[in-house]
Amino acid sequence: MSKIEIIEVSPRDGIQNEKVILDTDAKLELIERSIAAGVRRLEVTSFVNPKRVPQMYDSAELTARLPRGAARYIGLVLNQRGFERAIEAGVDEANYVVVASDSFNQRNQGAKTADTLAFWSELAQSAKGKIDVGLTIGAVFGCPFEGEVPLSRVMSIIETVMESPPMELSIADTIGVATPADIKRVVGAIKAEYPDLRLRIHLHNTRNTGIANAWAGVEAGVDAFDASMGGAGGCPFAPRATGNIATEDLAYMLARAGFDTGLDLDACISTAQWLESKLQHDLPGMVMKAGDFVPENAA
Repeated sequence: MSKIEIIEVSPRDGIQNEKVILDTDAKLELIERSIAAGVRRLEVTSFVNPKRVPQMYDSAELTARLPRGAARYIGLVLNQRGFERAIEAGVDEANYVVVASDSFNQRNQGAKTADTLAFWSELAQSAKGKIDVGLTIGAVFGCPFEGEVPLSRVMSIIETVMESPPMELSIADTIGVATPADIKRVVGAIKAEYPDLRLRIHLHNTRNTGIANAWAGVEAGVDAFDASMGGAGGCPFAPRATGNIATEDLAYMLARAGFDTGLDLDACISTAQWLESKLQHDLPGMVMKAGDFVPENAA
């Protein structure tokens, strides 16, 4: 049975756009529940200015209290200070972000894409022996301010990044505009140029194409996907941004298709329902409402 890795991002991307700010104990419970459900890699926080993202106010306290050895923990970083904080916090991985369009990168990080890229080589070199570093390219499939993002621009960014190769490259549909055809086109281009590059996909379900896009990614040969319990999430710097694909929805689809995710679906559903109660509004996940499917003749 082929394995597909699901990286849980609800402790970071799942709650960063929420009006309800979870306290540290609640975040730790979310992480612990996810681990109990079988998750072995989680993006737990972002090392950013809490004035810009108030939900990430407690990154130092949270990381100090993480159950070590239970999973690999990822911290998102946008600049040198964030990278330094990630090392101080002792997370297993730093996830550095560059956005494919200048307008979005400016809003997200206060700099143009080229300026953010310029720091990548320095960061990658200084990380050696200290921390694993992956890189995410945001808004690969479309920008809320500039519209379509040409594949040539994405490939040019990757070419620059690969001068100091990351441990993993993640391509993000930050505002949920991609279709399965887009996924196959972009993944195909990357794999043709960099066949040995570890690739991961970050999907949002803004236009109800997220799960279809994940399947297209599987068919294109990707075996690592970000997801969030209940489908919680959204970018605070993107208009009308909505949630990630739901962990339990993705786990259900993959399991039914014969893939091994290592996740306990019932535990994922329970965690999604718990998170929904904490956030005090309905979450968009479907399997958390419908439950697993167990044929009567299998009982």
